[in-house]
Formats: sequence, C-alpha cells, structure tokens
Amino acid sequence: MVVREPGAPVVEWQPSQPANANMSKWLSEGWQLMQGNIGFFMLLTLVFIILSSVVPIILQGPLIAGMHICFMKRIQGRQPEFADLFQGFNFFVPTLVASLCIGLFTFAGGLLCIIPGLVVAAMYKFTYLFIVDKGMDFWPAMKASHAVVKNDYLGFTLFLVVMGLLQLAGALCLFVGLLVTIPWMLAAITAAYKDIVGFEPRTVERLTM
Repeated sequence: MVVREPGAPVVEWQPSQPANANMSKWLSEGWQLMQGNIGFFMLLTLVFIILSSVVPIILQGPLIAGMHICFMKRIQGRQPEFADLFQGFNFFVPTLVASLCIGLFTFAGGLLCIIPGLVVAAMYKFTYLFIVDKGMDFWPAMKASHAVVKNDYLGFTLFLVVMGLLQLAGALCLFVGLLVTIPWMLAAITAAYKDIVGFEPRTVERLTM
C-alpha cells in the first residue's frame, strides 16, 4: 500500500486481515503516548477547543488531523511541535468534507436510534488518519475506515462509548479534565490505526523530518 500520487487511479483499501477491537490495549498505548508530555497536549487541546468553538465545523476536521499527526510523531519516538497541530490544514478540503459527512451520517443514524448513531460514529473514526497517512480523498478514506471496523462493529462501538464516557468524566471535572481526555481519545485512535493498518513509510519520513 502506498500513498496515492496525484492523477493515479483510486484503489479501494481493504485490511490485510479482519480487525478486532482491543480497547484496553489501545487506551493503554494512548495514555503512554501522552506520558511526559501531558502539559504540551493539554495546551494543544485548549487551542483545539478554542479554534473549533470560534469557527465550528469548518476547522474541526483539519484540527483533528493535526492532533493525529502529533501522535503519529510520538509513536515514532519524535517530539511533536505546536505547529504540527496546523499540519492538518495541508488536508483542509478532504478533512472538512469528511467532518461534514461524518456529522451528517451520525446525526441521521441517531435519528433512528442512539445505537445506530454510535455505530456510524465508530465506523468513521479512522477517516482522518487515512487522509493524512494514505493521501486519500474523503470518501475513499471513509470507506477504508469502515473496512477496518466492519468485522467487529460491537467492539469498535464499545471502544467509542468508553472514550465518550471518559470525555464525559473529563467534562464533569470543571472542564479541565477534557484537556486530558480529548487527546487521550485521539492518541488511542492513532495507536489503534498503527496496530491495525500501519503507517506508510513515506508519511513517517515526512512527519519525522
């Protein structure tokens, strides 16, 4: 699997083997990625929340991609920089459209019942990583994310629910807790992606320069 060059034909991504959720492993690895850098990630998350609130919806996708880039660098043993948060804007259009589509699909699923909405949200949690790592457009990235999850809808949905509960607990801690639980969630998703999919060598080289 390689990053698609401009003009190259689109090849639908499929996992090499069926994936199953490993919630405890990924939450543990996500926490380890934050250790020793919690203050940095809290500051990064504060900026993330402020910018997302000032310009809702429009900036959320690129900023999520930027947070994932920071954790991709951590996985490679490199120290992320504050400017890495804004590397997601190199993928502005696909991450923006992806966030709009995911929000719409999740809302539509939620209208049917809470559970379908949660399943839809879980299906697309890896979308931004596919955009950044594989150079995919929004729709192939969403389909690739679904391809990861479809073998274990229940496990990945429970993974999402537990992360949501952690964020709720963070919100109850006078908001400050969210500065820990939001990056922890994104770190865990990045760790899961690395475990299931793996990073493209060229992406790793570009991010760790």
